[in-house]
Amino acid sequence: MKRLLLLGLALLLSGCASGQGKPKLPFDAWSVGVLAPEHMEVWIESVDVIDRRGLVYERVSGGIPSYTGIVAGWPKAKGGGGGKSLPGIDLPEILFVRWQSLVEPKTYNVRINIPESVRKAMVTKEQPVCPWKGDWGKEVLNGYRYAITIGLAPGGIAKVWLSGSCLEPIEIGRFEGVISKVGPSLGQNEGRYALPLSSESKAYIEQHGIPYGSW
Repeated sequence: MKRLLLLGLALLLSGCASGQGKPKLPFDAWSVGVLAPEHMEVWIESVDVIDRRGLVYERVSGGIPSYTGIVAGWPKAKGGGGGKSLPGIDLPEILFVRWQSLVEPKTYNVRINIPESVRKAMVTKEQPVCPWKGDWGKEVLNGYRYAITIGLAPGGIAKVWLSGSCLEPIEIGRFEGVISKVGPSLGQNEGRYALPLSSESKAYIEQHGIPYGSW
């Protein structure tokens, strides 16, 4: 993966990206967000994107995810995850995520292939159905599923959905990451993890354990 990303970065620096122009999308930008189960604390080292033009964008997101409020399984309402808007990036072909699972602790890498059917769904306009009233503005209620949400869980699990404001989410898939051979921070931090496990999560894990298999 690292060699692939470096190759893509070299293409960007050489000026190949500048000739591509702004992607033609029916909305301003799509977004990517990350969430994790409650108490299953995570530090996201990097979310990288290869778009459908073959252009590579490194570290489009990272840091602390949103937490779901439940420990086992995923909530019915999937979306958001602290979504970050990605203007100028075309629809995704592949997402790479590298993250530290602080409760284990282990560092994982996962590759998420985005099928053509998902990209088609992203540009297919539908009628939003909201349970509340009010004018959110067309940038929110635009009728498109423009948001990709990645759920990260212990064991290297990545669950991915496509959603839009007041539109039913679509499950993209469940992916299993692999343990990074170099450890946290690409082996550049002497094996130290980004954050200590919080006292609340540590107490929960000691009492209840990690519900592997629920994600």
